[in-house]
Amino acid sequence: MNKVLVIGAGKMGSAIAKELADQSISITLWNRSTPKLDAIKAEIKSTTFSTSTNLIESITDADLIITLLTSGQSVEEVLLAPGVLKACKNSAIIVDMSTSGVHTATKLQKEISAAGLRFVDAPVSGSMATIASHQLLVMASGEEGAIQEITPTLMKFSKKVADLGPAGNGQVMKLAVNLIVHTLNAAIAESLAIATTAGVSIEKAYDILEESVVAAPFLKYKRPAFTTPGTPVAMRIDTVLKDMNLISGLAEELGIELTATPAVKKAYADAVAQGLSERDMASLLESFKR
Repeated sequence: MNKVLVIGAGKMGSAIAKELADQSISITLWNRSTPKLDAIKAEIKSTTFSTSTNLIESITDADLIITLLTSGQSVEEVLLAPGVLKACKNSAIIVDMSTSGVHTATKLQKEISAAGLRFVDAPVSGSMATIASHQLLVMASGEEGAIQEITPTLMKFSKKVADLGPAGNGQVMKLAVNLIVHTLNAAIAESLAIATTAGVSIEKAYDILEESVVAAPFLKYKRPAFTTPGTPVAMRIDTVLKDMNLISGLAEELGIELTATPAVKKAYADAVAQGLSERDMASLLESFKR
């Protein structure tokens, strides 16, 4: 994996690009808009790092192509656009690390394989902080040989690359993980809404949660988002709602009747309706208190 192309200059994509550039990996970061790329390039000074708005040109000599976009639709629109797969060299491996959904993963597997290329469905659990500390969890699925080939590069910013079998299983596990993450976030928000409305300060309430049996790593990680105004957005509420829709859709296809999920999904939908779409998922607290 001598040359890596990251498609998507969002928080996660740019963080991965930075980690690889810092380790002298030849990395190109692609995005549609130039201003975002200019800002990132000003931050990443490595001589092995470059940016591009020309996908066909930048994908031609890439050994590893990583997509990190906001939705499965976005991933499909980019990778399956006319000429993109044909521009890849035969040995290239395409890895989708987005939360794209099972249908997108299986569609990409079919289309990319038909083009004579290899595809790995590899969504992740973690954040920019876990990328920087090399603690990202990669849930990979697809051809075993391809997963083994990309693992050394992915381990430069991860703690584990799990091989989950056929393409699509990575998305299944990402949605299973996010079901708990988004439900836990809603539970924290409800808990704090009760405590603070009753008169307990948010700092003291959070202190108790962190000392209690519910003190999961996520709860500790999200403390600034819940307690400190102005904390940078880690995951937007509209992105959470997108995930909840994917989770509900998958459960319905599998014939599983979910219990807590519909109520949690409604809570995020209500927050979106209140104009909180672009706010961090911790802003669900604000929604509950309105």
